[in-house]
Amino acid sequence: MGSLSFSPLDPQNFSEESKMVVDFISEYYKNVEKYPVRSQVEPGYLNHLLPDAAPYCPEPLETILKDVSDTIIPGITHWQSPNFFGYFQGNASTAGFLGEMLCTGLNVVAFNWIASPAATELESIVMDWIGKMLMLPPSFLFSGGGGGVLHGSTSEAIICCLAAARDNALKKIGPDKITKLVVYTSDQTHSTLQKASKLVGIPTSNFRCLPTSFSNDFALCPDDVRKAMAKDVREGGLVPLFLCATVGTTASGAVDPLEALGKVAKDFKVWLHVDAAYAGSACICPEFRHHLNGVELADSISMSPHKWFLTNMDCCCLWIKEPKIFVDSLSTCPEYLRNKASESKVVIDYKDWQIALSKRFRAIKVWVVIRRHGVENLMFHIRSDVDMAKRFEAHVTEDPRFEVVVPRRFALVCFRLRPKQEEDETELNSRLVMAVNGSGRAFMTHAVVGGIYVIRCAIGSTLTETKHVDCLWKLIQEKADNLFLEKPGLDMED
Repeated sequence: MGSLSFSPLDPQNFSEESKMVVDFISEYYKNVEKYPVRSQVEPGYLNHLLPDAAPYCPEPLETILKDVSDTIIPGITHWQSPNFFGYFQGNASTAGFLGEMLCTGLNVVAFNWIASPAATELESIVMDWIGKMLMLPPSFLFSGGGGGVLHGSTSEAIICCLAAARDNALKKIGPDKITKLVVYTSDQTHSTLQKASKLVGIPTSNFRCLPTSFSNDFALCPDDVRKAMAKDVREGGLVPLFLCATVGTTASGAVDPLEALGKVAKDFKVWLHVDAAYAGSACICPEFRHHLNGVELADSISMSPHKWFLTNMDCCCLWIKEPKIFVDSLSTCPEYLRNKASESKVVIDYKDWQIALSKRFRAIKVWVVIRRHGVENLMFHIRSDVDMAKRFEAHVTEDPRFEVVVPRRFALVCFRLRPKQEEDETELNSRLVMAVNGSGRAFMTHAVVGGIYVIRCAIGSTLTETKHVDCLWKLIQEKADNLFLEKPGLDMED
């Protein structure tokens, strides 16, 4: 028999239990440095700790939070640890958390203007705010005829751009010509582009992944792109469709030359997208803004505030020059969503700017972050991380056993332990990464750049301070010493 009284959203209970969760999270942040950064559990560990069926009767929050502490926390890799240096960071901040609370608490579903006018209008305002912070051309702003939308990830943003570019091209050449469309990128571009190409129907054989090299710091070479497009047109009768340039690649932080690539894109009439997911945030600082020079030639640009903008997951900004192309490709208009405001064409219906119908109120989160921190402190945060990366880079260069493999970009340092025998290079550095991560005292990841296995030190977690960077370096040296003791044959270069 069901409960005689069931009130799942009682205001008094909401206040009391929310405070319990906030206190729990606060304690977590106070103690996060004490946990092994990378989870030390084995696959399947949770199945042995939790029941195999859902509880029939309600359980007290205290019991649930104790289970979080005892069973969930040990299985977390602690992205908010000050000793997390892997991948690219997932920033968090008090303001980001408060904004997420408002987003979740209000729980609006803002798929069109009438569903929540404030959510739609705040999003357009916030997108113009950030666009101006990045000094984007007016053509990307609502105030200049373009516009922006908040997605959950770069993956979603790129799929939407590809779909819009595809549909726009097929209108001109015919819907049966989809197998003629070609996508161009570099071997440093994030793998999400290849997945997006598959999802929008581009044949795998029409995905051009152009090689990069040490000679230009692994940036995409415009001449190579031009030659590849010309060859496809001349020899294959193909149609160049989409070119993706990156500002801050995942493997090495490389920056593609936007202006030169933009000219190639213009000559071949292809859609140019700029993926600035990681390093775009840095471009609010005047000293980094030059990395976006040439963006005026692009059709779209994306950056992810959840990486380096103190905005809790999830949040990706996407700006486009011609919203009509997006709407034409992504819109649907079922009878149950028709309303006077939408039909007037004077409002934005964000359902037509994204894959999903439903839409979270992400704008209020970003709005709170910008207002609580201000541009001044957002720039301070980025510059502080870059300074710590420079410090770590200096540590590496001072130890003759190590080398920086590619020039430091932003707050990413790619380095390696130098073996005397090159054939031992990957094994040695792989073992070093495993030793560091296995210690629980820090976490890093690797990449392969120009055929060389490199260790990535990505600095940017909100709680990271100089002392953590110095401790990381001491840990790396300690583990390197142990490796050489274990295998004297793997001696460093003289």
